[in-house]
Order: sequence, then C-alpha cells, then structure tokens
Amino acid sequence: MMPSPFPFFTYRITPDVPPSYYEKLCDFIYTQYLIPQNHQFIGITRESTIKGEKLTYTITDQQGSLLYVEIKSGTPFELRITPLKASVPKTTVEEAKQDILIAMQVFSQNARSGAVCFAWREGEKIVPEAYTKPEKSFNRLFLETQVLFFVVFIVFGMFIFITIATVVPSAFWIAPLILIAIQFIFVFYSNKFITRNAEWHITEANPTIHILEYYLPVNEMGDFKKIYPRETLLAIKKEIYAEIIAKQGEVDAEIAQKIFLKHGVPCEVQNLKTKKINVYNLVKNIADRFHFPMPKVVVSNTLVPNAAASGPSPKRGLVLITTGILAQLNNDELLGVLGHEFGHLRGRDPLILYGLVSTEFLFRFYVLFPLFPIIFSSLLFFVYFWAIMVLIFFIAKFFEARADLISAMVVGNPHVLAESLEKIGFQRLLYERAPSYRIQEWLGLDPHPPIYFRVNRLESLQPGTIRYPLIQSIKDVTRGFIATLKN
Repeated sequence: MMPSPFPFFTYRITPDVPPSYYEKLCDFIYTQYLIPQNHQFIGITRESTIKGEKLTYTITDQQGSLLYVEIKSGTPFELRITPLKASVPKTTVEEAKQDILIAMQVFSQNARSGAVCFAWREGEKIVPEAYTKPEKSFNRLFLETQVLFFVVFIVFGMFIFITIATVVPSAFWIAPLILIAIQFIFVFYSNKFITRNAEWHITEANPTIHILEYYLPVNEMGDFKKIYPRETLLAIKKEIYAEIIAKQGEVDAEIAQKIFLKHGVPCEVQNLKTKKINVYNLVKNIADRFHFPMPKVVVSNTLVPNAAASGPSPKRGLVLITTGILAQLNNDELLGVLGHEFGHLRGRDPLILYGLVSTEFLFRFYVLFPLFPIIFSSLLFFVYFWAIMVLIFFIAKFFEARADLISAMVVGNPHVLAESLEKIGFQRLLYERAPSYRIQEWLGLDPHPPIYFRVNRLESLQPGTIRYPLIQSIKDVTRGFIATLKN
C-alpha cells in the first residue's frame, strides 16, 4: 500500500482471552469476519511471524476505497486505521474500530462459554459456583434505573384492584394510594432488600474479589463443564482458596495448575487468567470524587456483566457489581461505569422516576378512568398502556444520558467509558447497524439510549463545556431520536 497523506488512528485493545488464544482469534477475524464480506473488504492479507499475527485489508464502498486497516496481535492488540480520503467521516473510522472490537468480543464470549470461571471474596464462606447463573430476578427489579420495578409493581396493582373491587368494593378508590405507599417503602428500602439477596458484602476489612478463568487448550475448545463433573470443579475451587488465596493473598497460576492436575483436570498455565480487584477501593475512589459517604457495596456472583446503584439518596446508597463485569473490564473502565451509577445517586433518579410513574398511575385511575371508562374496558387500554410505557422509558433515557455526562465530568475519561460500553454492549452495537433496529431501541421498553448513540456522544464530548447535564441530555436524546427517524 502507498503511504496515505492523511493521519491515522491507533487503538490498543486487550482481548478477553489468554494469549494462547490470540492466533485462533486472528483466524476467527480472518475467516468469519473479513472473508465472508469480500464485497466490503478488499486486499485482505494475513501474515504469521515470530512477533505474532498481522491482518491487513481495505474498506470500500460505492465511491471507492475509504480506509486501510492493520491489526497486529499482542498484549494489547494494535489496531491502526488510515483514511484514504479527506472526506471520510470520523464515524466511519469509529465503526471500523467497533467492527474489530465486536468480532473480538464474539470470539471471547464463545471461548468463555466453554471455560470455567471461579470467583472468591476474601474472608467469607465460599459460595458454590453456579456456572451459568443469571442475575436474581428480585435484584433485577431494582436495576436499570428501577423503571422495571415500577412497571411490574403497577401491573401487579391491577390484580389488586380486581381483588379489592370484588371483595371490598367500598375500598376500591383508596387502593391506588395504598399501593403507591407500599411501592414507596420498597423504593426507600431497596438497598436493604438487595443487600439481603447478594452473595458477597464488600467491606474495608474484606475488600477484595479474586477471579480465575481457565480456558481449554485451543485444539480442545468445547464445553468444559460437560467434560468434568461439578463436584470436581467445586473441590478445585475450595482447594485453590484454601491453599493459595488464604496463604498468599492472590491466585498463583502455577500452583493453581498443580491443583487442577491433582484432580485429574489437564491444565496449561498459559490458559489461566487471574485477577485481583480491590472493589472497596474502587467504590471509595468514586465516592470521594462525588463527595458522597461510602455506600454499601455488594457483589453478585454471576457472569452477566452489570453494575447498578440503588437507594433513594447518596446517604442510603448501595452499589451492586457482578463478577462478570469485574472480569471483563479493567480498573479505569470500572471507574467510569461506577461514575455512571453514582450519577444516578446524585440525581436521585430512583425517586424521580418513582414520582413520574406514580403520577401517571394516579392520573390514569382518578382522572382518565372516571372520564373515559370505555377506554379501560376495551382494547384501547392496552394501546394507551403501551404508549405511556414507551413515553416513560423514553424519559428515563434522559436520566441515563445524564449519568453518562456526570461520569465524564466527575471521573473524566469519557473515551474510557465509551470503550467499556462497547465491550459489554457489543451485541447491541452489532444489531444497531440496522436503521430499523435503532428505531426499535429508541422506542423499546429499555431505559438506556442505544449504545451507538452513547458511544458517539462520549467520544465527541468536551466535559468542560457542560453546565446543565440534564438539560443537555434532554436535547441530545431528542436530537438523536429525530436523526434516527430521518435516516
């Protein structure tokens, strides 16, 4: 390729798999991503050297060649994207980077599905590993800005009304107030409910989570958990804690290998990934930046990557983190995500959304129902209910967008937060390439704006120019939605 007169963009990406998988990862990108799309990628080359793998290709469209891309394996991978025309927009470069990140995450997810992940919290009884454990459904009611909890509670209220109307007709008109009061109690004490359902409580005395992931050798990729019985894996987990963590304070890969072999599980050191995270210090770091008291911190032992803040105010705040997100993100990325969650606490978003949903509920019952009873006895009610839920979730997107801005302003590094969103939201990013799916994301029952919108907004953000995060977020979300309709 001839040298380009235009500046290139360099990105460094560390895959979520051991280095022994890097050659297989490059093969995946080459065979599953580049070759099948030879109408879009031309001049595809692959080179294996002592230093590692190298992939190169050119991205084209109807107007000709746009970008020249080079990928070099290593820790981290180096991705270099060079525009071949002055007219190539930055968003095109960003999409080219996201394509590689998505391919890496797809490969990593497939590899992780056949691996085993152990997690421990120091100083507490080991919880038996549930390898495909979902988040507890009760906890999920309090996540996602708590909108889901409000909606479920209101739907549940309909059944209460039917019961009251049948059993005690005279109390029918005060039932909504009773339900709203009960809901407020749940919101106000949500931190206590979640705390009781979490596996691990993080304290200053016991602040650390240890994670060990073991991947089968590349030539044996398969379902690890089907090959070896649960009892064997739990025995390995307990012995690693007792013989390594309790004595040395962190996982030693070589000693862990010996324990695997002792239990009849073939293991190669290069396929072990270990991580030690001081969760307490991470949360304390963010709390200090926000000038908040230290909230309660709990960890849910699930591979689903997630984090959430609950509670009616910073003084009654609680932070929930999953082992999945601790395993996938580095400390800087975790700080950005925690900054987003603290943004919800600063804005008292749970209380605001509680007030929004409750006001609609009371308005519907005390005003609309008496004036238009026919609506509530026909299919029109379901149309109304769907429309009002879409509106409420759209308004919730304002607060999610504001939390992104607050994280960028207080924590800094909006680019790092954007990268963390790309990592944990890569599947949505892939689907959002379709315009119809983007509209669905804007109008769906999800309090978060589309990932592509959040990433692009963070990438172009200049935190010092923001004075009113909520007003700015309302404008940005509205403009983003309108722009999607026009496209």
